[in-house]
Amino acid sequence: MDEHPSLNIAVARLGATTPDNYAVWVLKAPYPGGYVIENCTWTIELSQIWLGWQGLFNPGSRPYCLPCHQDLSIPELDLETIAPVDAPQPQLYSANLMQHLGINLWQWLFCKQVGNAFAQSQGMAIGQGKSLRLRLEIRDPDSISIPWEIMQSQHGKPALSIDRLVLFSRTNSDVDPLPPQRLDRSIKILLVLGQNIPGSPNLDLEKESATIAQALRSTMPSGFNPPNRLNPAGCNVDTLVRPTPEELIAKLESQQYNVFFYAGHGMSAPDGGLLLLNDVGGLNGTELAQLLVRCGVKLAVFNSCWGAQPYQHQQQAVPRSSLAEVLLHYGVPAVLAMRDTIADREALSFIQTFTQALAHRLSIDEAAAIARQQLLISFKFNQPAWTLPILYMHPEFNGELIRPLAEAITEIPSVPQAIPVAYMRSLSFHTHPDFPIDGGLMRVGRSNDNDLVVVEPWVSQRHAEIIYRSPSMTDFTQGIYYLRDTSRFGSYVLTLENKWVKVHAREFPLESGMQIKFGSEEGQILEFRIDRQEWLR
Repeated sequence: MDEHPSLNIAVARLGATTPDNYAVWVLKAPYPGGYVIENCTWTIELSQIWLGWQGLFNPGSRPYCLPCHQDLSIPELDLETIAPVDAPQPQLYSANLMQHLGINLWQWLFCKQVGNAFAQSQGMAIGQGKSLRLRLEIRDPDSISIPWEIMQSQHGKPALSIDRLVLFSRTNSDVDPLPPQRLDRSIKILLVLGQNIPGSPNLDLEKESATIAQALRSTMPSGFNPPNRLNPAGCNVDTLVRPTPEELIAKLESQQYNVFFYAGHGMSAPDGGLLLLNDVGGLNGTELAQLLVRCGVKLAVFNSCWGAQPYQHQQQAVPRSSLAEVLLHYGVPAVLAMRDTIADREALSFIQTFTQALAHRLSIDEAAAIARQQLLISFKFNQPAWTLPILYMHPEFNGELIRPLAEAITEIPSVPQAIPVAYMRSLSFHTHPDFPIDGGLMRVGRSNDNDLVVVEPWVSQRHAEIIYRSPSMTDFTQGIYYLRDTSRFGSYVLTLENKWVKVHAREFPLESGMQIKFGSEEGQILEFRIDRQEWLR
């Protein structure tokens, strides 16, 4: 994937003695002069509009913390500044209130030098024929609940999170380094259906699972023509219904999932909250984060109302306490969670479009923008549904879930007959899962775009391939797997006669149980296995 120019902006309160004053500065820019800083004052007018938003769209819900003026009596919002008194209610008023907040947030964030940095960065992106990847880091926990996604430069302009020229997400710089990322050829989703809270409406979780699976097989929404529309990636959805923590851990470790969906209830807490898996068990955010990172999950999606909200203690928001921030902190590349309660049909609509866009090889932030657009079209601009999904992305992550079609390797075409399932297993690191050889082809090397990434200094960027070849076009069960070495230093195979053979710039037939070292006799040992009791079709 070609890298989009990136602009990362951070917002932090300057101190308790000056609660109205914030620093807004550029953490990353596509040109040297873009690293600027501004001192911005949060105004009473902004607090008025934000309170007006809450009163219209969140009546009866728990109050959000105000970014400032918490001890002041804030006068009520003048409705005349939002819509004429004789305007049709409530449609025009709610739409104008949303735009009014969006424009005021834009003017506050992109003031003076920061605004110039944004304009120049976007100009550079347009000149390269790309979108600007904009990431916003809110370090003040009281400001996280604000819908920054609705920012717009002026009336008639699109909101930032649905602008085709901008790829918008939130981020966090207090993170562990991003682990090496494998590039998969297909989407592999684990959908976890959690426990309902007693007394709450039962979620139709089975329907949600079926909807996601159907979404992966259906067409994109009208009006959007992705570049790989005729070549969607393969997709697979596995479902766990109210699992125990042990069952969830075992399932994640048994497969190479790149997407984790959670649908169900949970509770907020300082450590990222608690996922209520069933009546007797759950996982907190810290435990889940470490599990997802260990298993190589790239994207975590939560259909629950608390995932993007910080924990509040004595009406004070706790820094870095939302589930999304905790997962990002431990190295999960991308997290999509809800800012507030979302209706089931709205959530299903978003998930359907989002997964379709991912299947058509769009980046995660591109897919989120398309799904927000679909929510806006389906549930109207003046309704908050399209503002509820919040996307967080690790500052080092480029948003790529699966390999773009232009970079994909040539794959073995589908065949009418079955071929034996094969996989690689590390004998040096027993905690690693098995690595299946999908479709009879696996590419091995040190580069992240391989199917099996071996991070050792003597392993070439594209070291070798394991490929299945059959002598018959009608009976594929009699074929043989081969190791095809294309490396600089060669590979080593331990035959069934217990003899190490060097394979360099040639092919070598493999049998189940053979061990392989790539690049050096000091390398880690991987075992090649064939399961002839199971067949790939």
